[in-house]
Amino acid sequence: MSRPAARARSARPGRTRFVDRAIIGGRRFFVGLSASRVVNRGAGIWLVALLFAATGIYGLERGGHMPAAIETARDVADTGANLVGFRIANVNLNGQSHVSPGEILATAGVKPTSSLPFFDAEGARQRLEQLAWIKRATVQKLYPDRLDIQVVEREGFALWQKDGKINVIARDGTIIAPYSDDPRYIRLPIVVGEGAQSHAVEIVDALSLVPGVRDQVRAAIRVADRRWTLKMGNGIDVRLPERGLDDALQQLAVLDRDKQLLSRDVTIIDLRLPDRVTVRLSDAAYEARQADLKAQAKARKGSST
Repeated sequence: MSRPAARARSARPGRTRFVDRAIIGGRRFFVGLSASRVVNRGAGIWLVALLFAATGIYGLERGGHMPAAIETARDVADTGANLVGFRIANVNLNGQSHVSPGEILATAGVKPTSSLPFFDAEGARQRLEQLAWIKRATVQKLYPDRLDIQVVEREGFALWQKDGKINVIARDGTIIAPYSDDPRYIRLPIVVGEGAQSHAVEIVDALSLVPGVRDQVRAAIRVADRRWTLKMGNGIDVRLPERGLDDALQQLAVLDRDKQLLSRDVTIIDLRLPDRVTVRLSDAAYEARQADLKAQAKARKGSST
C-alpha cells in the first residue's frame, strides 16, 4: 500500500473522530488522575493536621490544661460573637429570694464577655440546680442579647439537729443552710438525731393533725432511726410507737384534753403499746404519792381499831 493511500485512509472522517475521542478520553483520564492526586495530597494534609490536633488534645488532657484550653477557645468565640452584636447585655432573673443575683450569675457562668450563641444554657441549668436552695431552674436564650433565668427555691420545712449542729432542711430532707437567727426559721419544728432529716415529714405532718399537742412539743427525737420520742416544753418525754403514729397522737390528744395528762407531774408517757398507756412520775411526784399512800394506809389502820 502506498503512503498516499495510507494518508488518505487516515484522513477519513470516521477515523478522525475516533482519534479525537481517544485524545479527549486520554485528557479526561489525566485530569481525573491529577485530581485524585490532589485529593490524596489534601487528605494527607488533613490527616497530618488531625494527628497533630489529637496529639495536642492528648497532651492538654494529660497535663491537666484542657479546661483552660476550652475556656480560652470559648473566650475567642465569644469575642467574635460580641463583635457582631450577640453579647449578653440583659439578664432577667426571677424567683430568687435566698440566693443572691451574683451567686446565680456566677454559678450559671455568665460573664461580662459572654455571648449568647456560645452560652451553654443546659449546663447553666444543671449547675444552678446543684445549689442547695434551688429546687428547679430554667435558662432561656432570647436573641440577640437577652438571657432569662428563672428559679424555684426550696422552702425551709424543719430544723435538723445532729452532733450539736442545726441546719435548715427542706421537706425532702435536703440540707438548705446552717441555722441562723432569720425570723423565717424561728418557728420551724425541730427534729433531732440520725435519720431525722429523712423522716421529718412524717412526724411534722402527723403533729399537724393534733395542734393541741403540737404546740407543746419542743423537739421530735429520732430513736434508732425507727420511731420518735417527743420532748415536750415542760420536760415530759412522750414515747411514740414505730407503727400507728397517728393513732397514738390522737390518743395523747384525748388524754390531755380529758385528764390534762401533759400538765401532770410526770416524766415519761409511754404510748408504744397499743392497748395501754404507761406513765412514770417525777421523783417529787413519786415521793408525794408514796407519802399519800402511807397516810391512807395509816388512816385505814386507825379506823379499823
